[in-house]
Amino acid sequence: MIISKKIRLFPTKQQEIKMIESCNTARYIYNYTLAKQEQNHKEGNHFIKNTEIRKELTQLKKTEKFSWLNNVSNNVTKQAVKDACNAYIKYFKGLSEKPKFKKKGKSKESFYNDDYKLKIKDESLLLEKVGWIKIKPDQVDKNMHYTNPRITYDGKYWYISLSYNKEIIKEELTDEVIGIDVGIKNLATCSNGYVVKNINKTIAIKKLEKRKKRLQRKISRKFEKNIKGKEYIKTRNIEKSFKKQKLIERRLRNIRMNQIHQATSTIIKAKPSRVVMEELDIQTMKKDKHLAYLLQGTMMYEFKRVLKYKCELHSIDFKTVDKYYASSKICSRCSSMYEVKDNEIYCCPECGNIIDRDYNAAINILNRGLTLTS
Repeated sequence: MIISKKIRLFPTKQQEIKMIESCNTARYIYNYTLAKQEQNHKEGNHFIKNTEIRKELTQLKKTEKFSWLNNVSNNVTKQAVKDACNAYIKYFKGLSEKPKFKKKGKSKESFYNDDYKLKIKDESLLLEKVGWIKIKPDQVDKNMHYTNPRITYDGKYWYISLSYNKEIIKEELTDEVIGIDVGIKNLATCSNGYVVKNINKTIAIKKLEKRKKRLQRKISRKFEKNIKGKEYIKTRNIEKSFKKQKLIERRLRNIRMNQIHQATSTIIKAKPSRVVMEELDIQTMKKDKHLAYLLQGTMMYEFKRVLKYKCELHSIDFKTVDKYYASSKICSRCSSMYEVKDNEIYCCPECGNIIDRDYNAAINILNRGLTLTS
């Protein structure tokens, strides 16, 4: 099974400048490729292969206007073209939404390094046209071949993500099957009684969200003061405020991801033979403006993604129930249908079953999961 590990880098100031240049180049080439594919699609021509665009870039590098492309590794531009073309192919196949142009300051800062040119020492990594960068000792295995190295910047620190093949852990599992209901009141409610609370209701998250909103209003006022004609001017003070906003968003993301990893690890430690989870149509739910606001920051998809790969790693069968299955309307005792709208308690009019609505849904998902074939 292929998994990845994230390692923090400790670059010098000169190395950081080169890495920022690589990030900017990767974003420019990605947008250049998307623009070319969009224009080609409007004209009704066939899809342009990434090899053709790469050949065009090779010729552009020889011109004076695009000579700056030679300052970064050739693999940075190659992979940016591949990523843009793959995004368009997924869009045409209906696997994802239409790819968007990357904006400076809003999109994720990242670039690719060739895995065969990546060299590893005890306390450093060699990146092409950047040099040896310090890392913490015993973070990587020198004898292991890592693939798809991606360097990212989260607004505070630099990281490198390395993919490698890890053997699936074979453990003695119990006969228990866990059904999981995902929601807004609680992030997850399990059929064994374990509940993952909605972290957005905690004081720490509320304080950070309040600070973020204040900062966003402050940035908006600064933009209104710096208008020339129809254009807004981005001053250095505004850039500093944007950096502060990024740090708050980074902190929020780390707190939420930490909760997800802790919750999924608790579920895995129970060693169930199967985990069954409901499939939510989040895109449809977001169309409701009230639900869209409540869904912000819940990270339901991340919870499912992390739980799925951890189940695969520990040989646990992971199944999903159809999104149209009415898990919250069915009574877990007598199987009669009764819709609960605003109440948190499910009261069955047929058998008198009084149970928490989310826990009732988790039991129904469990029962449904037992009927699914492996």
